[in-house]
Amino acid sequence: MNARTLVLMWLVACFTTASASAQAPDAAPGTVLVTGANRGLGLEFVKQYAQEGWKVIATTRNPGDVPELSALALDNAKIAVEKLDVRDAAQIAALAAKYRGQPIDLLINNAGVLGDLDAQKLGSLDYTQFEDVMAVNVFAVLAVSDAFREHVAASGRKKIVAITSRSGILSQPGWRGPYFYRASKVALNMEMRMLADDLRDSGIVVALVAPAPTDTDMLRELIGEQGAASQARPADSVARLIDLIDRVDAEHNGQPLFVDGSVLPW
Repeated sequence: MNARTLVLMWLVACFTTASASAQAPDAAPGTVLVTGANRGLGLEFVKQYAQEGWKVIATTRNPGDVPELSALALDNAKIAVEKLDVRDAAQIAALAAKYRGQPIDLLINNAGVLGDLDAQKLGSLDYTQFEDVMAVNVFAVLAVSDAFREHVAASGRKKIVAITSRSGILSQPGWRGPYFYRASKVALNMEMRMLADDLRDSGIVVALVAPAPTDTDMLRELIGEQGAASQARPADSVARLIDLIDRVDAEHNGQPLFVDGSVLPW
């Protein structure tokens, strides 16, 4: 083996080591906070991130009513279950204070409500239902993101995620309802776009991701059990969303993305 070959081998080894070191922070498990972790996509996010070795802060309005989530936490010390009603500003502030100084790599604003479908029909519009849908799907996402933005800024990954929907696309053909829910997703897209601009200088990436239609309690309520049963499984949808979230960077900051990575023309 001549000297030139030895030098080339040394250069390749140095490059490989440097590349691995640069990628290490992203490759290692981090800390994720998931709202609405009691069922559906939220619960599945908890399962899959925990399986990958992440520290998971799983929030839900009534932890005592979610035996599956409690069981997961008992089996995995890296899962912390926290009480959080995202409509309650005091609870949001208290939880942010509890985790002050804890870097949070990934904040997933998953909590959302469909609302009473009958209360979103012409002739029976209910303002209280409108307020509740907007409070959870729009205001709470911004409030939680605001409360935890310093935690995210202190982390390695620096990502704030909101779960949007193709229901928020103004040009979406077909059935337009329910009024309140669809309006909330349009509003969510706009506020997250604004948040992305505000947090850009801090290095935080704001991601809007939309799952494929998935067999969850919410979809069953919307289209019925038979229709929902033919859609994607929660485990498959979340696995694809996690892959998308991992790939989103500043180039797509604030853009609503479908699970396949395409930009939603909202």
